[in-house]
Parts: sequence; structure tokens; C-alpha cells
Amino acid sequence: MLRAAALLLRRKAAAGCWKRWGKAGELGGRRGYWRTRDHTGSTERLPSSILDTSSEHFVHRSFIPTMHFQPSLPRLPIPKLEDTIRRYLAAQRPLLDDEQYKKTEEIAIKFQKGIGRQLHLDLVKQNEKNKHTSYISGPWFEMYLTSREPIAFNFNAFIGMNPDPRHEYNNQLVRATNLIVSGVRFLNSLKSNCLEPDIYFANTKWSNSNLFQIFVSFLPTSLSWYGAYMFNAYPLDMSQYKRLFKSTRIPKQGRDQLFTDESARHLLVMRNGHFYVFDILDMNDNILHPSEIQASLHQILLHSDQLSQFPIGYLTTEERNTWALLRQQLLDAGNEENIHQIDSALFCLCLDDISIKDNIQLTHTMLHGYGFNRWFDKSFCLIVTNDGTAGINFEHSWGDGVAVLRFINEVFHNSTKYPALTPSSSPTKLIYPNVKKLDFKLNESIISAINTARNKFESHQNKLILQIFQFTKFGREFILRQKLSPDALFQLAFQVAIYRQYGKTVAAYEACTTAAFKHGRTETIRPTTSIAKTCAHAFVYERSLRSVGELRHMIDDCSKYHRKLQLEAATGYGFDRHLFALKHLAVSKGEPLPEFFLDSGYSQMNHNIISTSTLSSPAILTGGFGPVVSDGFGIGYNVFDDWMGCTVTSYSDSNVTGFLKCLEHTLNDFFDVLEGRPLQ
Repeated sequence: MLRAAALLLRRKAAAGCWKRWGKAGELGGRRGYWRTRDHTGSTERLPSSILDTSSEHFVHRSFIPTMHFQPSLPRLPIPKLEDTIRRYLAAQRPLLDDEQYKKTEEIAIKFQKGIGRQLHLDLVKQNEKNKHTSYISGPWFEMYLTSREPIAFNFNAFIGMNPDPRHEYNNQLVRATNLIVSGVRFLNSLKSNCLEPDIYFANTKWSNSNLFQIFVSFLPTSLSWYGAYMFNAYPLDMSQYKRLFKSTRIPKQGRDQLFTDESARHLLVMRNGHFYVFDILDMNDNILHPSEIQASLHQILLHSDQLSQFPIGYLTTEERNTWALLRQQLLDAGNEENIHQIDSALFCLCLDDISIKDNIQLTHTMLHGYGFNRWFDKSFCLIVTNDGTAGINFEHSWGDGVAVLRFINEVFHNSTKYPALTPSSSPTKLIYPNVKKLDFKLNESIISAINTARNKFESHQNKLILQIFQFTKFGREFILRQKLSPDALFQLAFQVAIYRQYGKTVAAYEACTTAAFKHGRTETIRPTTSIAKTCAHAFVYERSLRSVGELRHMIDDCSKYHRKLQLEAATGYGFDRHLFALKHLAVSKGEPLPEFFLDSGYSQMNHNIISTSTLSSPAILTGGFGPVVSDGFGIGYNVFDDWMGCTVTSYSDSNVTGFLKCLEHTLNDFFDVLEGRPLQ
């Protein structure tokens, strides 16, 4: 029975995903074959896929259609107001002294019983009318799109990829071509509904199970999520993927707009501030031959040695209202078609004319570069340097790290396992050049604006401090053997380090995805807790008074409590997004802002000195973002099998240097305690 169902399913998949190739299962005269793979490690989880390694146009072809679970995904819950206030006050306790806390508590209880209750009821009613989405989706888009701050440094994040395992493939032309082809294979799999759905498997034995795939595939989409749930599997929201390609954030006065052109077939390439476009898909959305793509890139490299005299890429680093005015000037000057070519391109490839010397330079390159060779408004920029170092800088309003991480995982795997080109491949001689250079008509006002934007960018760049931290005494495997959470231990280390540096606790933010729900975005985990504060005080000021057993017990308790906070956040029961939505609703009513949101305690909690995020994967070398406040730290961190590390950004050299010294001291203390050695 199962064998018959599997055969039927394969025919169904062939009819749906392979119809453009004529005979199902054949490609270019070569018969494909089925192969399953499974990545179920703690740092990367890709469910089993049905791969056709001879395929030139897909990363894989899934049994389960990409959007099969989307209609039946559960909705993001709105917590009870009293639970939100309780959690909020618990998070405030370690940040405030007794007098401050008493005041904040009185204001919070008053809010809960008064205007907050009415706002909550209005939010619930509004949510019931908008069952197609989540209560946070609209306000979260508004938060990003209405911000007038420059998106470079302030919002855009980066992920740096590991090099290709084969050294000879880390050539700029070869690697860029392979990454482009694999990226478009991903796009084609997505468009054809053959990209494997994102699923979190609590029991990993089902991640490569044919029974699971067959069972859920035959369920109607209205029931598919419930079928997965029976296997302790949790499909994730994939609505953000529609903005991954062919999309741009367009600056407008007061509020930006997201633009997507589904008909686009061209790639945008930037080199030394020059702009080029060429089609990489034919009329049937098939990828052009890799040698043609390589030849087009080769042509660009040959003709772009000199820096553009007036690189308009700098304009995307401006304050958003300023950039909106300048963009309109560009349009009025006769650049409509060129701007449309940029906005609608599949994505932006940045061919940087540098070679990476170390991880510091790599991070600066991927986070901001030199400004002139980026279009920060694109959904993402794929960056490849002279030595083949690659990474992605992505605009954040359209989506979060989960979608970008999945893209990077697939593209890295596909480009290294099934590269479109080998180092011995030579560019095809194009009879009809496919590349078009975008030449812009610039007046004196625009030229002056470019110079102004350049000066602002360079000033900001010079203020940004960036340091890399690596700790090699232990990593994930050691922590797990201690029956602790790797994430919780690193977060606790940040808390103790800050306490050691400043002698107090500060507001901290850890991003957590709520992609388990329809149109979920993120929730905040608040690592600054009363229990973490007690632990920090013990390690810093009572180290000689506490036994190893007592300190170990504190670490255990902090790990358990942090995992509790993680679970609450991931299941929609944090408090930050609920309060954010209530504030957004209050503002939209045009009435005076409730006292709760004007309280100094509320403001202090949202001034996040420590802002953290992690995206771990075998494809990733590093990742990070700028500080979210002028006196804070932006920390992108990872815990690997046998070491751990982070990239820290700040606007104060002494602060970040002191913090990392305290962090190393703290992790050494943790190692001694976990090994049963008393602290010195």
C-alpha cells in the first residue's frame, strides 16, 4: 500500500514540478534519480528532500508542496493582559531599584485595570477580523517602514558564508557564477512549489521518513498542519519568501513601500559603484547556461576597473526622507528605466574589488562595505570579493533571518555539492552581449547629494567599532554533556560580563522567531532576569564565598529559566510584541499615549544595551548587525561543537574591549565551575 502510494506521489510530483521538461524525470536527455538527504543537527535542520542531482534548474524537488501547510498554520496567540503585565514586571525587577520598581509596578497595574484592558479588548476584536494574518504583522511592518533612520548600520544585517571546501572554487568569477545559479535554482524550486517546506521536527526520526511525507502530502491543505502535528512536527510560516527575490524597499516620505516585480528575469550587478543588468532567466524562466552567466560577469569585470565618479549607491545610506526626495530627483532627471531595473532585479550581486585579510575585514565588508558598491534597499545583496569570500547583506523590513538562513543553507549546499561551473571552465564568447550598463543622468543637485551621503557614510563607518571574539576551551558538545542549554549559557555569560564591567544589569534583547505561526515575525527573550542577576553578583562579588556546588546550581537554574523564556517567546507568549501592538493601537487612535508607555521604566527596558541574535549553520562563518542604541552592543553569536564566538559592534572602543575581556573572564569561570574546580 505504502509502495503504491509512493509511486503515485512521485508521479504527482513529476507532473507538477517537472512538467516543463516534457517527459517526467528527464532533463536534457539525462534521466534524473531520487535521493534523500537529512540535516538534523542542532545547528541546521533541513527536512529530507528529494534531490535530482542532474537538475540544472532546481535545488531539489519536494514530495510535499512548498505552501502545503500555509492555509492551516495556527495563528499567533494574543497573551492574556494580566500574563503580559506579570512577565513585564518580572523582567523589570532586575533593572530597577526598589523605588523605581514600585512606581513602575503601580503604573503597570493601573494600565492593566484601565486603558490597557480596553486596548487589549480592541486588539482582540481587530485580530478576530483579520484571520488571514497575525496581530503583529501589520504593526511590525509599520515599525520598519516608518522609521526614518538610515537602514545601513541601523537595520540591515549580514551573514558571511564559509568558503567553498575546495580551494580552487574560491575564485570570484567561478564562485559568483555558482552562487547565482544555485540561488536561481532555489527561486525556481520556490516558484514551482517544489521547495521543501520549513518544518521543525521535535522528533528527528520523522525528518527523513517517507511515511510522514506521504501522509501529510495527501491531506487537504486545511488539515495538513494537524497531520504534521501528529508526528510532533511543526511546519513554519513561509509567507516571507515571496519578498526574497525581485523585491526592493522604496523610500517614500513618511513611510517606505515594498515593491516586487514577479515578471523580472534579470540580475543587478554592482562593481566599483557601476551598475549592470543582464537576464539570467529565459522566457520560460529556465536558467541560462552557466557559461553564459560567467561570460557576462567576466565582461563586467573587464570594464569596471575604475571607481565610478558619482556612485549613487551612497544615496541608499541616507536618512529615508532625504533619500525619498533624492530618488524623486533621479526619476525626474530621466532615470526611470534604470531605477526600475534596479528595483525589479532578482537580487543584487556586489562584486567587491578587495581580498579579505581577516574576519574583521570580512565583517566590515559584509555589514556595510565602502558604501558605493551596495544597494541597501534590495531585499538582499549577494557579495563576492576578489578571493571568492561570499556573504549576504539583507534589508530587514520584508523578513527575518529564518528565510535568509534557509536560502543560504540551500545555496551553499547546492553550489558546493553540485556546482554549475568548475575552475577549468572558460567563459563563453557571447555573440550578442547580454550585459547592459546603467548610465545615470545626474544634475548638480544630485551630485552634491552623493558627496554629502558619502561624507555621512564615511563618518558613521569611522565611528563603528567591530571586534571578533572566540573562546576555544569548550563548545556545544561540552555544554550539552553538562545538561545545559548552549544558548542559555552564552546569554548568561553576556549577563555576567556586563555586570562585571559596569557593576549593574542593563536591558538586553535576544531575538526569537515566531515562524511557527501564520505571519509570525519575532518575539523578544529578555535574558536580564532576577535569577541571572543573582548569579552574576555571585560570580563577580562573592566568588570566594560561594562553593563550586552553589555556583554550578545557579548556572543550572539560569539555564532552566532561560529555556522557559525561550519556550514562551517561541510559542507566542512573550510580552514585548503584545505591548508593542497595544502601543501601536493607542497611537493609531490618535489619543494621548497612556502613562504606561511614557514610564521611564518602559523606556529604559526598550533601550537595549545588549542586542543579540544567533543563526547557526554549517554554511555560516559569521553574522552580525550594528548596535541598536548609541551606547550599546550589537552581538551576533554562535556556539559551535567545540568552540563559541561572537561578532560585537559598538560606537565605543573602550566599551567593547572591556566587555570582551569580561566575557572571556566569565567563560573561564564557567569552565572551572563546570569542571568542578573552585574559582581563584
